[in-house]
Amino acid sequence: MPSSKTILTAATSLTASAILFRSIASDLVPEQLQLFFSSRFQKLSNRLSSQLIVVIEECEGLTSNQMFDAVNVYLGTKVNAWTQRIKVNKPDKDEELAVTVDRYQEVTDYYENVTFTWIMKSRGIQQSEKSSNPKTQLRYFELSFHKKQKEMALKSYLPYIVRRAKEIKEEKRVVRLHTVDYNRTDYWSSVVLNHPATFKDLIEDLDMFVSRKDYYRRIGKAWKRGYLLYGPPGTWKSSLVAAMANYLKFDVYDLDLREVQCNSDLRRLLIGSANRSILVIEDIDCNVGLQNRENENDTTEDDKITLSGLLNFIDGLWSSCGDERIIVFTTNHKDRLDPALLRPGRMDVHIEMSHCTFSGFRILASNYLKVDEHRLFTAIEDLFERVKVTPAEVAGELMKSNNSDIVLESLIKFLQNKEHEGVTTS
Repeated sequence: MPSSKTILTAATSLTASAILFRSIASDLVPEQLQLFFSSRFQKLSNRLSSQLIVVIEECEGLTSNQMFDAVNVYLGTKVNAWTQRIKVNKPDKDEELAVTVDRYQEVTDYYENVTFTWIMKSRGIQQSEKSSNPKTQLRYFELSFHKKQKEMALKSYLPYIVRRAKEIKEEKRVVRLHTVDYNRTDYWSSVVLNHPATFKDLIEDLDMFVSRKDYYRRIGKAWKRGYLLYGPPGTWKSSLVAAMANYLKFDVYDLDLREVQCNSDLRRLLIGSANRSILVIEDIDCNVGLQNRENENDTTEDDKITLSGLLNFIDGLWSSCGDERIIVFTTNHKDRLDPALLRPGRMDVHIEMSHCTFSGFRILASNYLKVDEHRLFTAIEDLFERVKVTPAEVAGELMKSNNSDIVLESLIKFLQNKEHEGVTTS
């Protein structure tokens, strides 16, 4: 048996010869001929291989790939002692770290005694001069497994990953607030919505909506519901939206129409929003050109979108590109809106957010001061019957001190001043 020194010498000599041969071949063999033999060798290798590779790209055209997102979430739970590269992210106010697998990190998974190998890769995107897409890289997963397991992989394993990823998201879900961002592929960027608002009204209507998937499918309508919140400023319309999001665990998409450049961008924003979400358009009466369709012929080039475009956005063919969506409009002046915008199917529920009543004040006093009864309540009730004041104004008074006597006496003076101002104005 040859010694280890002899074996090492022979291996070194063989390696040097291979390097020399490759160098000579590169110099003497034309590049086109090298590429020809390389491609032929690759095809032969693929034919002889028993492995099948499935490619799952990050997006398809304008829409994100649900399968890619599911795999990214799922593989984050498969990190083990042999994993060498991971990505860790902690958005502000999130309680837990978000762990995902980094590019070119191979992950092995086992499903029903079958081995599946995953790896994330990326490639450059060729941009045309007219392209508005800022992305220069396209991420994708490669899944490899034995060819004879093709049917099981496509019909059982991948659907299992989609279901499991949905369960993982629900376990870790936090409500996020999305806003328009033209630097992103889907035109949205987001932060965590950490709003404490809760509510007891509307629960029955919301519960019925989220439980009627089969009903909407049977009657042939998009699975969505519209709410119009109207009333004077300071009546907590935005807080009600946050309460709806907290209850349903739906993300909120805050759509500022002044940031939207045209009707086609409006459609792209709709496509980019996720299922199980709330799309909010605040102060819709303040948007130029949206009050009445009769004014559309008079719109100037400075008007970015039209009411017809908005109606198609919320109730046309594009509105069916998604499920379990809630659309909320807020306005201070309901009478300024076109009736076509208010009809059922677009705005199904109209909720008036009125001035604060005495019963509303009692709820605020209980929440802010932890007081359910007080000797000054009678005087306050009498003032509420004569004075119009918003919940925000009442809350502002209740936050001035921790002493309930001082706060309620101050509130009485505030209401008396409001009453006096009203009399003086009239």
